[in-house]
Amino acid sequence: MTKLDNVPFTMPFTEELGVEITHASAERVTATLHVRAALCTTGRRLHGGAIMALADSLGAIGAYLSRPEDSHGTTTIESKSNFLGAAKRDTIISAESTPLHVGRRTSVWQTRIHDDAGKPIAIVTQTQMVL
Repeated sequence: MTKLDNVPFTMPFTEELGVEITHASAERVTATLHVRAALCTTGRRLHGGAIMALADSLGAIGAYLSRPEDSHGTTTIESKSNFLGAAKRDTIISAESTPLHVGRRTSVWQTRIHDDAGKPIAIVTQTQMVL
C-alpha cells in the first residue's frame, strides 16, 4: 500500500493484497488493485472477499481521516456488498470511497469498484463506528 503523507498508518493486510492508495482525504479515498492469480477463484475471476477487503480498507481510511479529533480511531460495524460484475485475472481494478454520512459517532462510506474499461464490479456500503 502506498503510504500517503496524510495517512499516518499502514494496514499490513491491505499491503499483502497489493492495494495501491492513490488519494486519501476526508472526502474521498481512491485506490487500484492488480487482479493477480493469488486473489482469484478457480474461474480466474477476483474473489469476492478481496473485493470486500479492498472496499473495507478504503472506507476505514476515509472514516479515520474524517473522525472527530478527540477520538481514538474507527472500526467497521456493518458492511453490505452488491456484486455487479467480474474482474478478470491480470487486469487492474479501481475503487473510490466517498462518505454518505459523517457524524460524531458513526460514518457511512460507499465504495464503487470498476474494471479498467469502466464496467462496474461492485458497490459496497459500510458503517464505521468512531472509537
